[in-house]
Amino acid sequence: MTLSNAIKKKYRAIGHNLHPIVSIAQKGLSENIKLEIERALADHELIKIKLLAEDRVAKKELEAAICEGFKAECVQSIGHTMLLYRKAKKHEGRLSNIKPKAV
Repeated sequence: MTLSNAIKKKYRAIGHNLHPIVSIAQKGLSENIKLEIERALADHELIKIKLLAEDRVAKKELEAAICEGFKAECVQSIGHTMLLYRKAKKHEGRLSNIKPKAV
């Protein structure tokens, strides 16, 4: 799944007003964090995650593991914050951060 630059720009604008769903420390992904990310992606499609890694290499590895593990795409990564998108199987209008016109 690859998003066009125009769609990424729209999602970044939406993500600007979001608050991080979870904070992930250097230790990695615990089972509870995985469940929370899965629930949030299923409900909201576009979520913000805070990564507390010691260096850039560790942060990039953690980002790649999250994207691969949840079959999602990183829309933006600035500092310790990551904006993550995964299209829902069934669009839930009242929960989703993505409105149908934005897609």
